Amino acid sequence: MVNRLQAASLNDEEILRRFRLDQDKDWIGILFIRYSHLLFGVCMKYLKNPEDAKDGLQQVFLKVISEMNRHQVHCFKAWIYQVTRNYCLMQIRQEAGHWKIPIREDQALEDPGEQSREHHRIREMKLGFLEIAMEQLPDAQRECLNLFYLEKKSYQEIADCTGQSLMQVKSHIQNGKRKLKLLVDRMMDEECPNKSI
Repeated sequence: MVNRLQAASLNDEEILRRFRLDQDKDWIGILFIRYSHLLFGVCMKYLKNPEDAKDGLQQVFLKVISEMNRHQVHCFKAWIYQVTRNYCLMQIRQEAGHWKIPIREDQALEDPGEQSREHHRIREMKLGFLEIAMEQLPDAQRECLNLFYLEKKSYQEIADCTGQSLMQVKSHIQNGKRKLKLLVDRMMDEECPNKSI
C-alpha cells in the first residue's frame, strides 16, 4: 500500500520508478492527482464545458492506467499533457463529424471568404492528423518531440530527463519530424486526393 504523505515528497521520476518496480497503480494515481488541476484546464480549453471536462479527466485517467505499461514514460507531465490533449481533440472530432470544422463566432463576425474558410478547414485537418500521427511514432521519438516542442526543453535537458545521449535525442527529434511529415502528408492525400495542399 502506497503511503500518500510520503509519496507527496517524491519527484515524478521516483514515483514512476516505484510504479515499474511494484506495478501498484496508486503510484499513477498520485501523479495524476498532482497534475489534475492542469489537466482539467486543458479539458476546459478544448471542451468548454465543466461537466465534459470532468468526464474527460476521468476518461484520461482510465486511459493512463490501461496504457502506462505500453509506453516508456520519462517525463510524466509532458506525456500526460499530450494524452489529455489528444483525448480532447478526438472528442471534438467525433462531435463535429467527419472533419466538419465549425466556424468560430469571431470568424463568423469577420465573414471570411470561401478561400479563407477552406484554409482554416485544411489547417484544422492537418492539426488533427498531426495528433493521430504522433500516436504512431515510436515512444522515444514522441517523447523527445513533446519535450522539445511542448515543454520547450533544450537537447541537453531532454538528454538529462530521459537518460539518452545528446546524439540520440537529436536523432529522435529529426527522425520523428521526418516521419510525422510523411504520415500527415499521406493522410492529407487520402482525405483530399485531388487538392494540392
